[in-house]
Amino acid sequence: MASRNQGSAPRALVVEDIKVDCVILMHMLHKLNYVATAVENGKEAIDLFVEGKTFDIVFLDKDMPIMLGPKTVAKIRAMGATKVKIVGVSTDFGAREAFMQAGADVFVPKLMKLETLEAMLQVVISKKNMSS
Repeated sequence: MASRNQGSAPRALVVEDIKVDCVILMHMLHKLNYVATAVENGKEAIDLFVEGKTFDIVFLDKDMPIMLGPKTVAKIRAMGATKVKIVGVSTDFGAREAFMQAGADVFVPKLMKLETLEAMLQVVISKKNMSS
């Protein structure tokens, strides 16, 4: 369950096992004034939710060790985290269907540009605010 305090920076979780991809996405999120946390696999992401951590948006890679991205999405949704926005990210364009079936809100192909990320975040977060 994600919650965003009025006036506070939005919180993002990046679930990515490839260090370079993680660093790039984290840098872009920081540039857009997001407070970002990174983990290397889906199990670590699930553990954060179990601990009660909340996020406004989660970025998940598809192919990771221990737990794949779509399976992680399904588990997060099954835990009742329906308000957090989830973005599937992959170089595999066939991953879109797997992410969307699992409950992701958006799919974005890797590697995205800062402008693409910023535009997508504005749309996704504005949808979240309208549904709250």
